[in-house]
Amino acid sequence: MNERILRVMDFQKIIDRLIHHAETSIGKDLASQLRPSTNLEEVNKLQEETDEAAHVIRLNVPVPLGGIFDIRPSLKRSVIGGVLSTSECLDVANTIYGGRQVKGFVEGLDDELPILSELVVGISPLKDLEMKIKSCIDDHGQVMDSATDKLRGIRTSIRTHESRIREKLENYTRTKSNMLSDAIVTIRNDRYVLPVKHEYRGAIGGIVHDQSASGQTLFMEPKAVVDLNNQLQEQYAREKQEIERILRELSQQIAEEEASLAENVRILAQVDYMFARAELGSEMKASRPKMNNRGYIKMQQARHPLIPIDEVVANDIEIGKDYTSIVITGPNTGGKTVTLKMVGLCTLMAQSGLQVPALDGCEMAVFDHVFADIGDEQSIEQNLSTFSSHMTNIVNILQYVDDKTLVLFDELGAGTDPQEGAALAMSILDEVIARNARVIATTHYPELKAYGYNRENVINASMEFDVQSLQPTYRLLIGVPGRSNAFEISKRLGLDDAIINRAKGHIGVDSKSVENMIASLEKSKIQAEKEYEEAHQILLESEELRRQIEEEWNQFENKREALFKKAEEKAEKALIKAREEAEIIVSEIRKMKTETKLKEHEWIEAKKLLEEAQPKLTNKDKNKPDVKPSTEELSPGDEIKLLTINQNGSVLEKVNDNEYLVQVGIMKVKVKRSDLQLIGKPKVTYQKPLATVKGSNYHVPLELDLRGERYEDALLKLEKYVDDATLAGYPKVFIIHGKGTGALRKGVQDFVKKHPSISTSRPGAAGEGGSGVTVIEFK
Repeated sequence: MNERILRVMDFQKIIDRLIHHAETSIGKDLASQLRPSTNLEEVNKLQEETDEAAHVIRLNVPVPLGGIFDIRPSLKRSVIGGVLSTSECLDVANTIYGGRQVKGFVEGLDDELPILSELVVGISPLKDLEMKIKSCIDDHGQVMDSATDKLRGIRTSIRTHESRIREKLENYTRTKSNMLSDAIVTIRNDRYVLPVKHEYRGAIGGIVHDQSASGQTLFMEPKAVVDLNNQLQEQYAREKQEIERILRELSQQIAEEEASLAENVRILAQVDYMFARAELGSEMKASRPKMNNRGYIKMQQARHPLIPIDEVVANDIEIGKDYTSIVITGPNTGGKTVTLKMVGLCTLMAQSGLQVPALDGCEMAVFDHVFADIGDEQSIEQNLSTFSSHMTNIVNILQYVDDKTLVLFDELGAGTDPQEGAALAMSILDEVIARNARVIATTHYPELKAYGYNRENVINASMEFDVQSLQPTYRLLIGVPGRSNAFEISKRLGLDDAIINRAKGHIGVDSKSVENMIASLEKSKIQAEKEYEEAHQILLESEELRRQIEEEWNQFENKREALFKKAEEKAEKALIKAREEAEIIVSEIRKMKTETKLKEHEWIEAKKLLEEAQPKLTNKDKNKPDVKPSTEELSPGDEIKLLTINQNGSVLEKVNDNEYLVQVGIMKVKVKRSDLQLIGKPKVTYQKPLATVKGSNYHVPLELDLRGERYEDALLKLEKYVDDATLAGYPKVFIIHGKGTGALRKGVQDFVKKHPSISTSRPGAAGEGGSGVTVIEFK
């Protein structure tokens, strides 16, 4: 990427803002080297890094990047045998600690951060080296007494000598204070001295090390402390040697870890650089662009990165799909140049791994070249005119233009005769478009207004102007060429209508038709935008309604599935229990069959009871009434209902606290108390003797099927069947008449109401045939 485009687009201002967001000097150094990449894979990697760092920033947790220093110069000196200073050693220790903090921070986050996680894996802990340095040097950069036993001994000796010297000198301040300018002990040339008045120089005696500016005070070392001061100087020299030895040893240990330390610095710089890019995006309210190498740019509500958010006007722009060139026409000061720079600067930022100030979902292209011819950049030294300067730049641009190029022309063809300038502008655009480059050009030439309608892959655009307020709105209108609005503005400012009308008469027919076309286009565009907004709102409402319906449907499906599952579980349990009870009934039947000979109707009733048990239990959830077992004490003779098979019976005896022997029809079974419902206490009834019907070889069925019979024949059969069933001693029978027209059902019901042997009648239950059956119970 050429350096000129970076200068023209004010890219350095983006770099300066990026540097401001870096926390460390090594991160700032990387930020200062920000440059666009022309490799799609590399750009995507940079964007992924920025996006991942932005995700961490949105978690609102501070990133621990403090206390990290650029120790690379110190590492180089240590490797070649140099002795590092205490501050340099301390910076190494702090950077080691900072690296561990960053590594722990990333590893401690619950979110998946593949790029950061992979980066910090390479950070070496080096805790032993850090602890070694900090055991020798304190936070103020001073070598501590505890660094070595030898240093501790030397400093103890120093303190002893200093104490003895001060004691002697303080004796002077007490006994010879009249000879001193001030009764204090001070230091000159690393030796303890007294401020002696000039006239008492001989009285004190000793070595003069310095004097005051006026010469009235001499800083003298009395003879009494000369030897002690000499001994103190020897201790100072020993201390210096020991400190140098300690620092040399630390420097050697640092040099041994130079490779690991250098890698730590590289990683920490990269992490800081990533977060600086993310912080800049957050400040700009930017979003991650989807990158492509197809020359396609699409930004919604895009803003110029260097204009404050509360001042900039956002615009939508798209190029590289339906058209590869945009020609923006209209008057100056409307925002055309700002729009050009916005597209160029956003492109450079995206290719540098920065997010762009636009709504989510924006797309940006990776170009090999971005060229711009903007403003009056002619050189005074070169003595070039505006036109010559622009043309020189355009000639250079045309040498490199291809399908991987974005070209930005500002006021193309300006600075010369309008007719020739417009012709040159159209010819240059034709050349650039023919090479399939992406180009955005601004111009105020009216001849170029029709250009977009006469060329493929070209679309006109303009900057909106509010005639009412006489101010530009800075909104970009794609598809509408610009109007000068000179007549409207003049009229608003008070120019006489007659003058304006005469001016209009001077305009050629072609110009008038173009202006009329523009006015019509603007009107159509406004109407289309209005209809689009209405349609978009309807679409949003429809989407919301669809989402609500899907959500309610899913809830219904989940609830239905749960109910089905619950019902299946209940049915399965009921079926298992029914099978167990059916086995008990069969066992009882076999037992009774072997012990005594049953009557025919008793066999039939038992068989029917067994057959009815299965369907009633498998459909238990549907047909079983919501009956809870009673809690009253049961006694022999009590009428009960066996809930598991929905049949009535009576209690024979109590087996234990939780079990009873009951009679249901001809069956005697032991059941749990929880399966019994008390119906009533025993009644004293007359037991009618059973009659034999038509000999031992004849038996009466428990049901009479009258379906298909004529009405009169059916009633005759019914009367005979009721008499036979009464003689057989049946407690109840079933009359099947079907549903049909209802005439036969009514005849059956009328008959049973009048018969003296019949106690009650009712329609069949769901498992008995429903309204197509009448159930008769005898007295």
